[in-house]
Amino acid sequence: MVSPAPAVDVPPQPWTGRFDGDGAEHLRWWQAVTPYAPRRARPASAARPASAAGPASVARMTAGPASARPAVILGFGSDAGVRRNKGRTGAAAAPAAIRGALGPLAFHLDREVHDAGDVTVAGDALEAGQARAGLAITSLLDAGQLPVVLGGGHETAFASYLGVAGSAAVRDGLRVGVLNLDAHFDLRDEAVPSSGTPFLQMARAEAAAGRELNYAVVGISEPNNTRALFRTAEDLGVDYLLDEDCSAEAARTFVAAFLAQVDALYLTIDLDVLPASVAPGVSAPAAYGVPMAVISAVCRQVAASGKLLHLDVAELNPVFDLDHRTAKVAARLINTLLG
Repeated sequence: MVSPAPAVDVPPQPWTGRFDGDGAEHLRWWQAVTPYAPRRARPASAARPASAAGPASVARMTAGPASARPAVILGFGSDAGVRRNKGRTGAAAAPAAIRGALGPLAFHLDREVHDAGDVTVAGDALEAGQARAGLAITSLLDAGQLPVVLGGGHETAFASYLGVAGSAAVRDGLRVGVLNLDAHFDLRDEAVPSSGTPFLQMARAEAAAGRELNYAVVGISEPNNTRALFRTAEDLGVDYLLDEDCSAEAARTFVAAFLAQVDALYLTIDLDVLPASVAPGVSAPAAYGVPMAVISAVCRQVAASGKLLHLDVAELNPVFDLDHRTAKVAARLINTLLG
């Protein structure tokens, strides 16, 4: 049985980049990425929980570098959540900017990479856009792909959650953890969902489904999160590492402990976790931030774990991106995660 193609608003567009030749030794991303075409779906037995099927089936569901699943890029063009959160808008243009930064990179990956196009949010129709993106993500996961979602503001995370929660991974009982690289908890309790609310939305949705959200954050900025947000994080049992405590060893130990608790991982990167000098093109640039070397090491650690199920990158705002620095950082991190 062949899974249907994910429904998108904008089909995949041609990629561009520097041309050095057609041979494999000259390959760059723009030459390697192809439009996504659905294939025969993965057998349901390959997604049974570890308790029922053992580590081998988990490895098939969350394939690491040794058995790299094809990666499928999906854009989520949205400013609605940032606008509702009173941030600097412009993130709707991020998917194209990240593709533009990925295109010229030399392609050293041992996996296929495809592009499924974009889901876009028109005006303030955020919830409808998140629902459409969630369905697209579920279809990719259930077809055995590794979705790579390019946000969008961090409202992207709730779209990702909908996709993961609806997938066979969760239906069949895998313990899925959410690891957020971010200066903010994004646990705001607001009447209207925004880029500041996705993880509280996740916690409530998980509770309604009879589960608990397994959520951890690397890079929390204490001055940029109120006492109320820290209290919410404590009430929900959220593990976190402050930006000032993010040495390479502390981050490695923290992430290793979290990975040990889960069968599969949804990784979300809010680019404002990085210092403003490294990532100026975000809604809320960081005065302190976590060094790029530490964030990159976390990405390598996650990739090497073999547990990466789904990933997204959020909050790039090309309007404020000096010399395309932030887009290049996003591209480098995605390249690391897929390597």
